[in-house]
Amino acid sequence: MKDINWNDYSLETQAIRAGHKRTHEDEHSMPIFATSSYVFKSAEEASLRFTGQKPGNIYSRFTNPTVNAFQERLALMEKGERCLAFSSGMAAIMAVGMGLLKAGDHVVCSRSVFGNTVLMFQNYFGKFGVETDFVDLTDAAAWEAAIKPNTRFLFLETPSNPLIEIADIAVLADIAHKHGCLLIVDNVFCTPVLQKPLELGADIVVHSATKYIDGQGRCVGGAVVASDDIIEKHIYPYLRTGGSTMSPFNAWVFLSGLETLAVRMKAHCDRAFELAKWLEQQTGIAKVHYPGLQSHAQHELAKRQQSHFGGVVSFELTGGKEHAWKLIDATQMLSITANLGDVKTTITHPASTTHGRLAPEVRAAAGIKDGLVRVSVGLENIDDIKNDLLRGL
Repeated sequence: MKDINWNDYSLETQAIRAGHKRTHEDEHSMPIFATSSYVFKSAEEASLRFTGQKPGNIYSRFTNPTVNAFQERLALMEKGERCLAFSSGMAAIMAVGMGLLKAGDHVVCSRSVFGNTVLMFQNYFGKFGVETDFVDLTDAAAWEAAIKPNTRFLFLETPSNPLIEIADIAVLADIAHKHGCLLIVDNVFCTPVLQKPLELGADIVVHSATKYIDGQGRCVGGAVVASDDIIEKHIYPYLRTGGSTMSPFNAWVFLSGLETLAVRMKAHCDRAFELAKWLEQQTGIAKVHYPGLQSHAQHELAKRQQSHFGGVVSFELTGGKEHAWKLIDATQMLSITANLGDVKTTITHPASTTHGRLAPEVRAAAGIKDGLVRVSVGLENIDDIKNDLLRGL
């Protein structure tokens, strides 16, 4: 196979072709390397590989050609130097924490993150002496005020889950770097098609590949993209030892997902924008959260920072939890599930699902009300999506 510099190509082409090292079989599609281990030509070669003196596969807990292809492709698309793949999005976040943090360190985290991310920082990193303060995602002054001498990094999702709030990545990167901290951005809602946090100053990007990267709800996986220095010194050693590994089969599925990601994201965004505008006109809805709307507080920031507004819409019903559950139960076609980024439209009640394990006061501080409903807009006909929601509205 020709030696190609994929940095010279566009994201859409990288997503389809980068990372595949064609074998002697001359296959056109990326194969699945379903092997746990690899054979060495000699005892000396085995020793050189295990000690890192010679490149090559060692053991599929941390080296596998199919997984490597996914990692290379996603790193190129995110404009990062290196990517590591993990068994889930939460495993990717765990790897970042385990690689970078020690007892006595401090983290500043957005209140507007996935509920399990909050619990990970509070309950698990906290158990080992890492302190976390949670701040308003969009309040840059609050971020800076929360930083301490022992702060290791700032962590956020933008757009946030489930209120679709937008943080100014460049501003937060400047704040973090001024205080000697790293900025970590969960880019799951936008993917590299819509937003590139590393180009805006972030140091690390994390993904749940389970969502838009797969796109069809088939597999669970995660990824971390950063500089080669950060990956090699902090994240890779944890993966090699801890073993929260992405399977070759899942990597193969995610590679296929990346091939159509750009096309799908445009379609998700177009449908979500139309649905958000339509929801603003419906009775019984107090507020619609979508950055494409003029009413969204960070509309102008989203226009600058993202190439489109995303595929997730959330809205608040005036009747609280009772009306939210009735609306969800009245749908016939939409999938009642907490997953997102699927070609099938999904609907969920965040206060009792994705953020249900949080204390009521924590949910309230994050702005997650009992009447809030989140819709991950799929690729069905938009009129069919509207009509299904009308059954409950």
